[in-house]
Amino acid sequence: MESGFISVIIPVHNGERYLADALDSVMAQKCEKLEIIVVNDGSTDGTQQIARSYQDVMYISQSRQGAGAARNNGVKHSRGKFLAFLDADDLWMPDKTTKQMSALLADSGLDMVFGHVAQFYSPELEEVIKDKIKITQAVMPGYVPGAMLIKKEAFLKAGYFNPDLKVGEFIDWYLRAQDCGLQGGMLPEVVLKRRIHDANTGIRERDSRRDYLRVLKASLDRKRKKDGAKEIHEPAE
Repeated sequence: MESGFISVIIPVHNGERYLADALDSVMAQKCEKLEIIVVNDGSTDGTQQIARSYQDVMYISQSRQGAGAARNNGVKHSRGKFLAFLDADDLWMPDKTTKQMSALLADSGLDMVFGHVAQFYSPELEEVIKDKIKITQAVMPGYVPGAMLIKKEAFLKAGYFNPDLKVGEFIDWYLRAQDCGLQGGMLPEVVLKRRIHDANTGIRERDSRRDYLRVLKASLDRKRKKDGAKEIHEPAE
């Protein structure tokens, strides 16, 4: 498999506090062939001005539709053979794309590669807020968009993110990826630093937690349908 450039898609809604840090972490990548796409998801702050201040960034604006729809929009505009995602409040490690691309090129059977994630409190967060938002200091396997590098053709095989889900859209996508047989690997190194602050999606969208149940039900329904089709096609003994 020949190497090709990576399209990096960054969805952002009112991310003026952290977007520059996220973009700088992408710009610091040792992999030279990057296409950076910022999708402004209906921001009302200074997000547009920050994104447009970066000369080599493709800027796309859409009405407020959610992170899943923003990522989908970025994918549709992407030109790379590989896709990577980064939330506008998180940070990549400098060798993230280089190590993941090397892993993909070394094993033609892999469709996607993940890495580990470390969480950190955003520096401006007050102690009283930190006490309410408890996080683990342990490094964890990162089955999240920001820790993945994937072949574009493989991503499209699993399909786009479900734009109707406010939370859990990546879990839904990953379960569909497993259902269609995509093969993934996990690097032992940390590739993503996840910022914890007072406006994380999981905190902001607490009332949307039922979406996780919708994701689970959809996965079970697909499994039942697949098992049912298998029984129909298996010859009777």
